Amino acid sequence: MFKIKYLAVLGVAVLIDCASSPEPSREDDAVAAAQVAVAAMEGRNAPVQGGPPAASAPVKVREGKEPAWVSSPDAVYDKNIFVTAVGYGIDRNQAEKDALGRLVAVFGQSVQANLKTSTSYSEAVSKGVVTVSENTVVQNAIKTSAEMDALIGAEIEDVWVDSKKNTYYAVAVLEKAKASKLYTDMIQSNERIIQDLIAMSLEEKQSLDGFSRYQFAATIADVNRLYANVLTIVGGPSGIGSGNIKNGDNYRLEAMNLTKSIPIEVKVIDDRSNRIKDAFASVFTKQGFRSGGTDSRYVLQVRVNFSPVELPNQQNKFTRYAIEANLIDTRDASVLLPFNINGREGHISFSEAENRAVVAAEKKINDTYGTVLSNYLASVLPNTK
Repeated sequence: MFKIKYLAVLGVAVLIDCASSPEPSREDDAVAAAQVAVAAMEGRNAPVQGGPPAASAPVKVREGKEPAWVSSPDAVYDKNIFVTAVGYGIDRNQAEKDALGRLVAVFGQSVQANLKTSTSYSEAVSKGVVTVSENTVVQNAIKTSAEMDALIGAEIEDVWVDSKKNTYYAVAVLEKAKASKLYTDMIQSNERIIQDLIAMSLEEKQSLDGFSRYQFAATIADVNRLYANVLTIVGGPSGIGSGNIKNGDNYRLEAMNLTKSIPIEVKVIDDRSNRIKDAFASVFTKQGFRSGGTDSRYVLQVRVNFSPVELPNQQNKFTRYAIEANLIDTRDASVLLPFNINGREGHISFSEAENRAVVAAEKKINDTYGTVLSNYLASVLPNTK
């Protein structure tokens, strides 16, 4: 199997290659992208590809006469070459963040992936599902990615303070030609990774790992559509745009279709008229899975315990219930998803208290296990080893 190599910047992961030995030019582009992103957040100019290293000091804050870009950025930065935005605040940091945020707004959408996407990528790195470049710039970009909220390639070009009003102004700039090349390269690399993720045999597809591959492909596709939206503003080659890129929901639909061919058997010890078994089975059915037979790869093993509880100075009788459920992959006996619930119900008789405990357990399973299972399926990472 292959390893995915990617670099994360700006709260989204920039997937750069799917081969174990990437082309040198692509690695250079990835490092440059990381330098640009880190520099943008540090409020300094980033190095251009093939150019000299960035200055270690941030852009110097101007004083005195108001620069022309404060009221008219197009007067300083040609709108045919640059996309610009001016921000302000009570200090430099606030002004720069405001400028970067306003630059994002020019594109009509946020370039920061949602929390689940960011978490999925971070987990992929920590578990070794993907191979990250040894370059320290790339590593630093990954570590700081969660705090970033700016367009890849954006730079703070100038900062001015109005001493009379005690207000700072900053101008964020994105050079269209550089951004076009960068985003185009990232989109093309991501598309190759998606194709490798979904290239599986039928047996591989009909597994939770196959399901997770399509889910992961969907996440990458979502990132690509964000990049494609940027290209609609900065310009890009024909054939690459949000209208030409497959929506992540298409891969999610494929993933859900796969569940129909993944049976899950439910085994319950000490059940009461199969009521607990039926409750769990109902959840799996709602998620699209088939009811498993006796030879299913995936088995939910459930242990149920009902025990009487006598409380002092209480006329009512009580029954405590405790349910432990583990979703098992029988191929290696690994526990994929543990689940536990417990509670206590009372009535004037033990028999009725126990019946109420069963009803309460059924309700808790129906109310909570579906969400737990959905969250697990959304976060499970593909096995790319």
